[in-house]
Amino acid sequence: MTMREAFVKFSIGSVILIAALSLLYQQWLWVYVVLIPVILVGFYDMVQHKQSIRRLYPVFGRFRYLLESIRPEIQQYFVENETSGTPIPREFRSLVYQRSKGDRDTRPFGTIFDVNRDGYEWVNHSMQPKHLSDFNPRVKFGGPDCLQPYMSSPLNISAMSYGALSKNAIMALNRGAKIGGFSHNTGEGSISPYHLKHGGDIVWQLGTGYFGCRNDDGRFNSETFAENAQKEVVKMIEIKLSQGAKPGHGGILPAVKLTEEIAAIRHVPMGQDVVSPPSHSAFSTPIELLHFIKKLRDLSGGKPIGFKLCVGRHDEFIAICKAMKETGILPDFITVDGGEGGTGAAPTEMTNSVGTPIRDGLIFVNNALIGFGLRKQIRIIASGKMFSAFHILRAIALGADTVNSARGMMMSLGCIQARTCNTDQCPTGIATQNPSRNKAIVVTDKALRVANFQRETVRNLVELVGAAGLNGIDELKPKHINRRVQGTDVQHYAQLYPTIEENALLDEAQIPESWRDDMREANAASW
Repeated sequence: MTMREAFVKFSIGSVILIAALSLLYQQWLWVYVVLIPVILVGFYDMVQHKQSIRRLYPVFGRFRYLLESIRPEIQQYFVENETSGTPIPREFRSLVYQRSKGDRDTRPFGTIFDVNRDGYEWVNHSMQPKHLSDFNPRVKFGGPDCLQPYMSSPLNISAMSYGALSKNAIMALNRGAKIGGFSHNTGEGSISPYHLKHGGDIVWQLGTGYFGCRNDDGRFNSETFAENAQKEVVKMIEIKLSQGAKPGHGGILPAVKLTEEIAAIRHVPMGQDVVSPPSHSAFSTPIELLHFIKKLRDLSGGKPIGFKLCVGRHDEFIAICKAMKETGILPDFITVDGGEGGTGAAPTEMTNSVGTPIRDGLIFVNNALIGFGLRKQIRIIASGKMFSAFHILRAIALGADTVNSARGMMMSLGCIQARTCNTDQCPTGIATQNPSRNKAIVVTDKALRVANFQRETVRNLVELVGAAGLNGIDELKPKHINRRVQGTDVQHYAQLYPTIEENALLDEAQIPESWRDDMREANAASW
């Protein structure tokens, strides 16, 4: 007998039995209130065509979908241990929560990491550690052509747009940036009133959709750009070439999260996904990119201008470096995003299998700039899975000047890694435009949490630098970070990731063999 046949017989028998009992005992009538809806649901399951399991196992088959819907929560809270969770392990989620709330963030009874496993990393301390007192170090952004340089914190808020995040989340992040004296990247969704309300430092990101400075046809508009870029709170402008979670694909704001206000800010129509073009229309070659950078610097009144990318084809980045040497135009900074980067919505194949991971991308960009003799004039920002002071220390040792964090800042707001950012059903009100959900974010309270997390993480970074016997983060070098390669084979980063000789890529005789093919293919006039 199949489950369908058993259900039919059970339903008919139950109705007859309850009817008989109801005639004898009136108190049995209430059973119909429960039984009849269950029977109706079961018959509906048998006739619907979408799900085979429900057709074969009416009513009972629904439990499969119920269990599947709560699987992520079961996995996160009851199955994974402190270090095995993904994308972000509980050890680091807990660290962000503790620091943002001002709770104790120390650990008892030793590390829970397996220090003998392959891949374990650490920084060596000095027999003569330094007792540093400046827990608010600054890094200057702005080359010789920059009239309004910016003194940046080592840890800042990475790109997250209004639209991807709720207005209360944006306001809390920006208020936190104001309290802590660090910067807040707008993401490509442009500057909204909620970025401006509390006066925190803004890095305005310009994506391929040119939101906030576009014509009706979606092309760049110089006048509206200048109007926004010259706002006092806008400290730097970042051109987004690509992002880690979906490199080679334009940004995506699902239609379910598009409100009339967001549509007006971005100058886009309602009722459809907002998908940015995969490439820019304002330039199409490396040389044109650099001329666009100069144009933005002039229109902004001399503010630092840079670009963000997830490293892909090496010859294309080398082409930009060649264009820098040919034109003499340099960006003030380059943001390197990792292929493992997070986002509100990305195609599965893009997020899983496209783009260079942050460590490899950072090493390559740093080496390329050194090889062309450009590194001293250009700052590098690393963006990708930065939650602890050691993560920042490691990125700086590999070549970054500062780092940006997106998911770390979201967790300081209260994100629980529900991974529903693309559905408008975020349970914490952070990544949703649903008013009944996002009003749960109390801006003043969450802003303090953001500021606390950033302050305590930078403080711990300074303490790590002092423990290594260094006077500042600018003294960090690859040799300071160690990695267990295999068994007892331990090497530091300088051995694992050799740094190219300065100006080596300018002399044909000095070009390393591994760079020759890309150098030959790179062309400043085309990609």
